[in-house]
Formats: sequence, C-alpha cells, structure tokens
Amino acid sequence: MTVPGRDGRPGRRREPAVLVLEDGRTFRGSSYGALGETVGEAVFSTGMTGYQETLTDPSYHRQVIVMTAPHVGNTGVNGEDDESTRIWAAGYVVRDPALRASNWRATRELEDELVDQGVVGVCEVDTRALTRHLRERGSMRVGLFSGDAAGRPVEALLETVRTGPGMTGAALAAEVTTSEAYAVPAVGDARFTVAAIDLGIKAMTPHLMAQRGIEVHVLPASATIDDVLAVEEHGPDGVFFSNGPGDPATAEREVALLREVLRRRIPFFGICFGNQLLGRALGFGTYKLKYGHRGINQPVMDRATGKVEVTAHNHGFAVDAPLDRESDTPFGRARVSHVCLNDDVVEGLECLDVPAYSVQYHPEAAAGPHDAAYLFDRFIELMTSRQHQQGENA
Repeated sequence: MTVPGRDGRPGRRREPAVLVLEDGRTFRGSSYGALGETVGEAVFSTGMTGYQETLTDPSYHRQVIVMTAPHVGNTGVNGEDDESTRIWAAGYVVRDPALRASNWRATRELEDELVDQGVVGVCEVDTRALTRHLRERGSMRVGLFSGDAAGRPVEALLETVRTGPGMTGAALAAEVTTSEAYAVPAVGDARFTVAAIDLGIKAMTPHLMAQRGIEVHVLPASATIDDVLAVEEHGPDGVFFSNGPGDPATAEREVALLREVLRRRIPFFGICFGNQLLGRALGFGTYKLKYGHRGINQPVMDRATGKVEVTAHNHGFAVDAPLDRESDTPFGRARVSHVCLNDDVVEGLECLDVPAYSVQYHPEAAAGPHDAAYLFDRFIELMTSRQHQQGENA
C-alpha cells in the first residue's frame, strides 16, 4: 500500500510490521513512522487529543504507547506544543493513521516527525483488542518490528521482547533530566522564587507557574539541598518536584532531598512522580498498578470539598497510603487528599503539620482538562503564608 502524499509530495510505502507482547500474543499490521525494531513497556492512553504533548512527555520514556482513539494524526504537529525537546516514547501504536494533517496550526505531518526522530510504530492493528488484553493481563513488555525485522521468526522476536528491560526497578530520572540548571522568568513582577527539581518536567509546568509571578529555577535530578538553597540568597520560597518516568522505589537520592526540604519547612508541591516521592518521604510504600492511568479523562475527587475533577494522568505506580484515616509520619500528620473514582487509587497527599502537598495527576494538562489548575494557586497560598510568618518573626 502506498500512502497518498499532500501537495504533490511522494507517498510513503507501508511495510509489513508485527507487534509481539511478552506473553506471546502477536498482532500483525503495517509500519508507521521509522522502520526497525523497538522494545518497551506496553501502555495505553485514552486521550482523544493531545498526541503531540503525549509523545514528548518524558514520563513516557521507555514505553510503547497504544492509542485507544482510532484515528490519529489528523491535526499534524507544530512547533509550539512539545512538552520537551524530543519524543520520549519508545514506540507508537495506532489503528488508523490520518492520510494528511488538516489543522491551521500544523506545520508538518506526525509521521514525518516520527521518522525524523527514529520512532518505530505500527498501524492497522486492532488497538481495541490490544487495549482489552492489556487491561486483563496488565502492562507488559512489547516489541514492535517492521520492515526486514518483521520477517524474523516470531520465536526470535519474542525472545528479544522477553530479554528487554522492565519498568519495575528502573531508575530513569537521570536519563530525562536537564543537564544544566536554567531559569524561567516570571511574567511581570516576580513574587516568588521556586526551585523545581526536573525528574522529567513538562514545559507547560514552569510556564503556568511563571504566569502566576513565580521565577522558576529548574534544577537537575541530581541537585542537593545546597543547590536548592542557593537559588536565592535566603533560599527559595518553595520547592517543586515534577513528573517523571521510572520506579519511585529507586529514587533514594531524591527522597533524601525531599526530606531535607520538609525538615526546613519549605513549602513543597509535587505532581505525579513527585507525589510518589512525597509518599516515600513520609514513610508510605509504593506499588505498580496493573495497567496504570494514562489519558486526559480520569475522574478524581477532592476529598476536602467533594468536588470531582476530570484530570490528565500518566502513571504506572501509586502510593500505598490508608484512605480511611490520617497517618502519623516523621513530619507530622498526613492524609490522602484526592482519590481516583475508577479504582480508589491514591491521587493526592496533604501534610497537616508541614507546608507540603502533592497530586498524582497533571494539573498543567496541556491539551487536556483544566479542572485542576487551581493547585498552582494553592502553592502560592503556602508560600504567601510562609512569607507572612517570616515577617512576623523578623
């Protein structure tokens, strides 16, 4: 099959491709994106829009994304919506790729971007059946093979998949973090200064903080408490831990840093991976979900108000904290502040005796719902309260 081009450009020829799960199930389809092979953790995303933001989210590092939306690529890609400097997904699986982009903001085709960045994909497979399989069996390793690689015996392909790295025990923050610290200036007058630890940060996060008058100093995942305190003469007004990939059980250095932040009572806000690390810093465990939460339509309840928010998620691990009571921790009392209405997974933590809170989902939600954007304002409230206390004690 030859895919029609646009504006007279030559079409791209589809090659045979095969998707092989580690439990032996296979799906045959056609090539999409770069030709070759890739192995990663198979996860499905339920978002109907925002595939560009999804692909460039560092939290998807070493994961093969299966899109539940059947038609992908119709809005193309542009130079404004990337959440990082590259595509982090290990592979991409879609059912029906768009023949051409049709959107006034599009500057190129999605498949051209996948080819240029070497992202191997598969199309023309039954993604509904694949998603149901992952829901029943759980996320697992998967291999995508196209072109010459697809012609190898399935037994050999399955061996390649089963010898690939798993997500449990994977320490990945160091692979996606910034190599050097940088600052995102506040829009207008700077009211606060925040040290943001980049564990896989998305571009929209410091942007939304900057809009609220926060000067954001983004630090590498290897930052120490001295690095954090050095962003301002008297230390930052707050500390932020970002989203990111990998198993939170491996993040000993980051957890140690967070405990130092809590001891100093510096206002703290964490999202996604940052929520899991706050849980660990408070003494809770973490565990791997069967198939995780990924998409922009997950219902979460704020337990303090009873309000239900539609939220954007991308996590395969969760915090193991009690829902029915407050917990005593090394830093005072803490409680579960938010819970997923689909499965009662912990979606937020709140400390009652130190200024710290976190959520498991993504309040910045580029291309997603904006129900949770108020959480950035709550961070400002914490920092304002601390400034007032310091002024009274001066």
